[in-house]
Amino acid sequence: MRISAAQRTENENRIRAAMDRLLRGEIPPGGKCDVKTLAREAGVDRTAFYGTRPYTRLRVEFERRLQVLRQAGDIPDPREAQITRLKTEIAKLTERLAQSEQTVTELTDFRAGALARLAAQHEEIVRLRETADTSNRVTRLPGPRTTVIGSCI
Repeated sequence: MRISAAQRTENENRIRAAMDRLLRGEIPPGGKCDVKTLAREAGVDRTAFYGTRPYTRLRVEFERRLQVLRQAGDIPDPREAQITRLKTEIAKLTERLAQSEQTVTELTDFRAGALARLAAQHEEIVRLRETADTSNRVTRLPGPRTTVIGSCI
């Protein structure tokens, strides 16, 4: 079915108004910032935006404006903005987790090394004590003297 020039102009005006709303972030419930929602909001068949159909240039303009907004860091669709934010947060948390795991591994290795050194030192002390007990060449020193300070004789 052919539409008149006036109907086409009216449709284009509705499409442009819907395009502006979507790009401002006024996304209807259940919709996205995409051509499907644009067509639904403008009351136009979605197929009219593709191929050699009459509103292909408006779809191209919509996609170009959307891409410019995204490159500027402004994402009109709140769900897409949330997804982008969550992906960034996940990447940061994954990096923090990897760093934490590396720190835990390093500390575990340090602990194992420290325990091994302590065990070796303990074994050396035990061996030296046994050697000292069995050797006749070691002379035992007397214990510390106890003195009374301030006694009068």
